Formats: sequence, structure tokens, C-alpha cells
Amino acid sequence: MEQRILLRAFELEDLKLLNEIRNDPQNFEFTGGNKYFISPEYDKKWIEDKIFNNQKQIYLSICLNDSTLIGYLGIIDIDYRNRIAQWAGINIHKQYANMGYGTEAATLLLKIVFEELGLNRFYGFWLESNFASISVAEKVGFVKEGLVRDFVFKKNRYHNALLMSILRKEYLIKSGIIE
Repeated sequence: MEQRILLRAFELEDLKLLNEIRNDPQNFEFTGGNKYFISPEYDKKWIEDKIFNNQKQIYLSICLNDSTLIGYLGIIDIDYRNRIAQWAGINIHKQYANMGYGTEAATLLLKIVFEELGLNRFYGFWLESNFASISVAEKVGFVKEGLVRDFVFKKNRYHNALLMSILRKEYLIKSGIIE
């Protein structure tokens, strides 16, 4: 299958679309974080931070091959000594949702995590109700490890999350790099 997307560093020109994505109520519905209102000025500083402070986190823009920005994803809490990091999620603009771009982006991200950064464990938290994202995670090789009860409080109630991870060896086998 031909690669339809590429990942690249954030650019300040990404501000308008990233701010739109980060303020989309539907994205908030399925993220593990709390809702807050994000001004363009706030996001400008957030993007600058992602550009200049990328030692323990890496955020990348998801673009179509023609350079059209469609979303972003990230790696956070990178621990080079223990070779682990946390998945910061994938956020794709609603115009490009449900087209398989999330799975492609996750696959490219895993290549960075395991082949470029040399990490051994990549983990994350998925809201129990976020079936689409859990499905993407499972497609690319994440394994459910457990349930984190009352993980986040939003919309006037607590929500559970699944803890999922993929290990380097599992990635290498799934990618056909080793048997």
C-alpha cells in the first residue's frame, strides 16, 4: 500500500488548523484530558514550545503527501535511560477522519519510537469509550494491559481508561524486521 501521509516538525504556519483541531468539541469527547478553551495566542506559545523544547516530547504534524496539514500526534515523557515513552495521541481534523490516516500515522510514529529513538516500551491511555482509537492502537500492535479506574473527570462524571502498550520486540515482529 502506498504511503499517503508524512510526518514533519511543527511550523508556526500550522497554528490556525491546530487551534481548530484542539478546540473541536468532538476531539475533547474522546481524549483523556480535561476541556479548556484554547486561544490562538495560547496555541502559538504551545507550538513554539513543541518546536524548541523537544527533548522529552516530540510533536509532529500529519500531512498528506501534497503537504496539506490534516492533524498532529505526539510522544511525551520520553525517558531515554529506561527507554520508554508515552503516547500523546493522534488528533486528525474532522474533514479527514475515518479515512485510515490515523492508522497510517500511528504506524509511522512507531517507526520513529522504535527505529529512530531506540525505545523499548511505548504506552498510552485510551478512554474506555474511545472504540475507534482503541481499534487503531490494536491494529498497529498495542496490547491492553489493564483498566485505570476513574482516570479523568469530565462531563460531570469519571471515565475509565485502558492502559495499552507495545514493546520493541512486538513492533519488530509485527513489522517483519525479525521473526
